[in-house]
Amino acid sequence: MSDSKIKMVEPPEGVVGEGFFATKLNDVVGMARANSLWPLPFATSCCGIEFMATMASHYDLARFGSERVSFSPRQADMLMVMGTISKKMAPILRQVYEQMAEPRWVISVGACACSGGIFDTYSVLQGIDKVIPVDVYVPGCPPRPEQIVDGVMKLQELVRNESVRRRNSPEYKELLASYNIK
Repeated sequence: MSDSKIKMVEPPEGVVGEGFFATKLNDVVGMARANSLWPLPFATSCCGIEFMATMASHYDLARFGSERVSFSPRQADMLMVMGTISKKMAPILRQVYEQMAEPRWVISVGACACSGGIFDTYSVLQGIDKVIPVDVYVPGCPPRPEQIVDGVMKLQELVRNESVRRRNSPEYKELLASYNIK
């Protein structure tokens, strides 16, 4: 066995005593959510292949708490949209997003999902943020697995620091209302 140590997740700041640990609820919930994101892949083209490589043993996205890939929106909290999204697919993407339970987060992977990529045509959606809110953008055509892992890590940081009450805030409700999402 090697001398390298396994790095554990650091506990949030708190008061430690014999037999107890006290901290803020926001910190504990944020840590739990950030380290147990369940991705729902919405892959349409070459970015989906890079996602497959990201989930494989060499890059192993499971190391970051995203091992359980869900293909049901009701059992996922991280929507990963990868590849070219046509305007005909936009209502389906939105329906998938709306079927996810709160809290839910979105990562836009690749130039096509982020901005339409090289396809500046009448049939391609010029960015998924036209139909659903996006939390993290991962650029590239296609992005390397390291970039996708970095995007997930950025989302984990966002989730870890998000208030438990943010989803009930007037700002968040206003954001959803701007997309006509109830």
